[in-house]
Amino acid sequence: MTEDVAVLGVGMHPWGKWGRGFVEYGVAAARAALADAGLDWRDVDAVVGADTVRGGYPGYVAGATFARALGWQGARVTSVYAACASGAQAIDAARTRILAGLADTVLVVGADAAPKGFFRPAGGDRPDDPDWLRFRVLGATNPAYFGLYARRRMAVHGDTPEDFAQVKVKNAAMGALNPNARYRERVTAEEVAASAVVADPLRLLDICATSDGGAALVLSGVEFARRHGSADPVRIRAVSTVTPRYPSTVLDLPDIATDSSAAVEPAGGSFRASIAAAAYEEAGVGPEDLSLAEVYDLSTALELQWYEDLALCGEGEGAKLLREGVTAPGGRIPVNPSGGLASFGEAVPAQAIAQVCELTWQLRGQAGARQVDGARVGITANQGLFGHGSAVVAVR
Repeated sequence: MTEDVAVLGVGMHPWGKWGRGFVEYGVAAARAALADAGLDWRDVDAVVGADTVRGGYPGYVAGATFARALGWQGARVTSVYAACASGAQAIDAARTRILAGLADTVLVVGADAAPKGFFRPAGGDRPDDPDWLRFRVLGATNPAYFGLYARRRMAVHGDTPEDFAQVKVKNAAMGALNPNARYRERVTAEEVAASAVVADPLRLLDICATSDGGAALVLSGVEFARRHGSADPVRIRAVSTVTPRYPSTVLDLPDIATDSSAAVEPAGGSFRASIAAAAYEEAGVGPEDLSLAEVYDLSTALELQWYEDLALCGEGEGAKLLREGVTAPGGRIPVNPSGGLASFGEAVPAQAIAQVCELTWQLRGQAGARQVDGARVGITANQGLFGHGSAVVAVR
């Protein structure tokens, strides 16, 4: 119990394309989380902001940006950037401060106002930047990488475009029940197959959008939560922020080559598998203990890969798990009951925080029509560019 921190409050600004600044979305989420926690902003000891580099100066110092917008009150401040893993690292920074005894309550906030279309490289010439290189040398946008991942699964494991479409069908059905989701309509496999090809074999409905949105958490020590009236709070038991091991022999975004293994034997398992393994080890749980999982479904094919990386099944068995209904609502381990990125789209610094919001609602029994019966243990998983692992285990 001494390793846990309590989730006192959660809040979100609905995802969409609202045409306003990211600060507005983050402040709305923060105020919702504070209200859920029963705290005033002036009661918060520290704030950690997940950065959005597209926001310019305010985005690069998101912690202070949100503190200023909420009203200066002297709170300690931290800003974190780790691409798609920014939210999880912000949670980890907050948790560390609480467990070190340096704060009773910490507000974690992430928000984004994403550009239209797929993400582009930042301006300027940066030949030592692998993200710049994959755009400018290969012309490999994110959807191009997603298509390559999907092709590999088809070639190695026998997955089919029909399998990928069923991931979208499943997630869209859950997103239709989520008031914070951007896309709230069910789709059929036929509609996925009829959508435009973006990066063969993936079609438009196989790939997540870019979105505006915000998410926030209020974290505290467990004893503080109990004194504050929350006798049995949802608790964060592990946060995994691991990096890859050398040599890396699985091609991964944004890299355009693997390491040689001529002199050094590769570590057992892939980078993504190590993210979940570290979270399980820290939390003292295994995949058999999970009630649900929230994973970063940048594409439908990538969700199937996460099934294997979370050790929900063996290598190459992700599509089989899907076909058997194991990851569907009512299955043994529902995946993305929020609707996932298929229903939300990417609001990069907010998404890992939003995943923990969903775990919290599920573990509290407050998820409404998308509720997973008897939820007690949940895990999130995503991956930030440049080797940022991200997984959170929450329990009740």
